[in-house]
Amino acid sequence: MFKALVLNKQDEAVTAAVEELDEARLPEGDVTIAVEYSTLNYKDGLIITNKAPLVRTYPHVPGIDFAGRVLDSAHPDWRPGDAVVLTGWGVGERHWGGYAQRARVKGDWLVPLPEGWRTQHAMAVGTAGFTAMLAVVALENHGLEPGAGEVLVTGAAGGVGSVAVALLAKLGHQVTASTGRAASHAYLRALGASNILDRAELAQPSPRPLESERFAGCIDAVGGTTLARVLGQMKYRCSVAAVGLAGGSELHATVVPFLLRGVNLLGIDSVYQPIAPRRAAWQRLARDLDLVKLEGMMVEAGLQDLPRLAGEILQGRVQGRMVVDPNR
Repeated sequence: MFKALVLNKQDEAVTAAVEELDEARLPEGDVTIAVEYSTLNYKDGLIITNKAPLVRTYPHVPGIDFAGRVLDSAHPDWRPGDAVVLTGWGVGERHWGGYAQRARVKGDWLVPLPEGWRTQHAMAVGTAGFTAMLAVVALENHGLEPGAGEVLVTGAAGGVGSVAVALLAKLGHQVTASTGRAASHAYLRALGASNILDRAELAQPSPRPLESERFAGCIDAVGGTTLARVLGQMKYRCSVAAVGLAGGSELHATVVPFLLRGVNLLGIDSVYQPIAPRRAAWQRLARDLDLVKLEGMMVEAGLQDLPRLAGEILQGRVQGRMVVDPNR
């Protein structure tokens, strides 16, 4: 038997509660893992509160990522005792996820825990931090180098934003963090932000398709009007990596920034990222992320806290990385 947060649906109502389950109920897979930590991402909030139709079959165990140790394996790459990390692949959506003491998945979905890290570190990074690393790599692949100028991070106090600020600062960039939370200014500066930009300055549409050139790069976790506004403020031939839609999924913009300034809009998907760049991103995280700053982002919670925290993350009230210990 093991503990898990289980979602049940009756008619259109979805409820979440911690239950005891038999291991025989775990889904198909060739590797069984003792989960040590998971984390709370924006998508987890959508799933637990049923704000998006991401889960099709109930009862369901959510949690789109986890880290732990292999208990049993029929996969050639993994043996009992191996420390592993999982993000993406539809886990926590189509496949039972990490808000449990046990998980069973395909071994092809796993990556090794970075050397020198604890499983708690991996989930302080989680899907959000992994996505932030993919965004940094995409900007670098399109020419971003230290010294190019301001690099903007929107939604900077959230999970993706926090890791993005810390990564970019460690790599030598001048980071401008956009947030609407005055209480987060000291936190963001401690992560390495040089400047703080009130999100209200990007929240209204611009009357012009182009504004003054300002940013040499951007990791945008907000979308909507904010993304449209940022596109018009990018420097010539610079790029925006779009990673989220906390401010809306619609983009009311013109093609002018693309045509007159050669701006690049880069879509970042972490769910089905191929295994080679996936492993490379975790290696970069181990090299380029300051563990002291990472630990400063962490707040720990248990399974019983998740129904409340799911609503809070959707309201923008969760700062940094919420690490979930299913064994509390």
